[in-house]
Amino acid sequence: MRPGVACAFLLLVVLGAAAAFAQGERTGMSRAEAYARADALSRLGRELFFDPRLSASGRMSCASCHDPQHAFSPANDLPVQFGGRDMKQPGLRAVPSLKYLQVVPQFTEHFFESDDEGDSSIDNGPTGGLTWDGRVDRHRDQARVPLLSPFEMANAAPADAVARLRGTGYVRQFQALYGPTIFEDDDRAFAAIGEALAVFQEDARSFYPYSSKYDAYLAGRVPLTAQESRGLALFESPAKGNCANCHRSQPSNDGTPPQFTDYGLIALGLPRNAAIAANADPTFFDLGACGPLRSDLAGRKQYCGLFRTPTLRNVALRRTFFHNGLVHDLKQAVAFYVERDTNPGKWYPRAADGSVRKFDDLPAPYRNNVNKEPPFGARPGNRPALTEAEIDDIVAFLGTLTDGYDAPPRR
Repeated sequence: MRPGVACAFLLLVVLGAAAAFAQGERTGMSRAEAYARADALSRLGRELFFDPRLSASGRMSCASCHDPQHAFSPANDLPVQFGGRDMKQPGLRAVPSLKYLQVVPQFTEHFFESDDEGDSSIDNGPTGGLTWDGRVDRHRDQARVPLLSPFEMANAAPADAVARLRGTGYVRQFQALYGPTIFEDDDRAFAAIGEALAVFQEDARSFYPYSSKYDAYLAGRVPLTAQESRGLALFESPAKGNCANCHRSQPSNDGTPPQFTDYGLIALGLPRNAAIAANADPTFFDLGACGPLRSDLAGRKQYCGLFRTPTLRNVALRRTFFHNGLVHDLKQAVAFYVERDTNPGKWYPRAADGSVRKFDDLPAPYRNNVNKEPPFGARPGNRPALTEAEIDDIVAFLGTLTDGYDAPPRR
């Protein structure tokens, strides 16, 4: 592993304890005490993560949608997951992975970044945030979302979640960490739940191990196969897949391992997914950054239809793709990028007159927001940027991004 990459990895490994150190300085704890507190919080957060008793149904835990065996993504191929008090309430969006969120920047409308150190002249536009629409920046705040969502764990208010917690065996653990009066204030107790879950999600071994074949390849420990190498070249080529334009495949300037995302919010113009219950209402549109789940950018037309670019790490483990879970096959997910404009009739429905209703999940006033950078932007009937064999090569390369690769030992 190159020195910069190694240093960045070590930095990420201690991120989970950094907050504990800061808190230790404020409260007079020693470094050892701060480490012990972080470890206790992480263990408590892990227990909460797998416990369905915090939900109104008593049947849904965080792990119900974020299965560790599937990179903390759903184990099934449903476009959205079901929850709520009766476990029959459908969500609005596909559930994303919780892995590799530790270095996602806070949401900003203007993100300046360049390959040249010190050059901040390039504005990449809206970037960051932990959710599809970028509305949440901190893990402890992200934990509130499923706990209070009516189609997830369905607690009507923080007090409801705290009341359920009081009925479990966690009371003494919380009191040991936060003091005997922690449950006298529901908001404070609810915040403690979020903190425990957040600290657990900073566990490097579980959430950002960087243990894929591609990581081993970057470290010089294993070669890629011929097909995987072709796939990487196609992935990075601006004239072919151009995937790395948004899904960065090389370590950053500071040595941070490649995250396979630039964290940017982008409109892909996906077809409407009739399998999502909310879409039965023809007036309903999931507009991402400008609503309905995010409200602070409502009415900002330039943000309508934009969703955050997810990491492609562990993408081969997923069974649904894109924010609306429209596609269930990784090869077809790659094909969409090169066929959306060259063969729109394959992807979009037709009107009564036979014309293709392109971008049918986005109202007409917002369709100029749809990305047209390569491989998008070609005309119908043009040759796609990738052949079927080349798509297979990219899919093979994407398979190298799955964690848990058994790399040969260093010599």
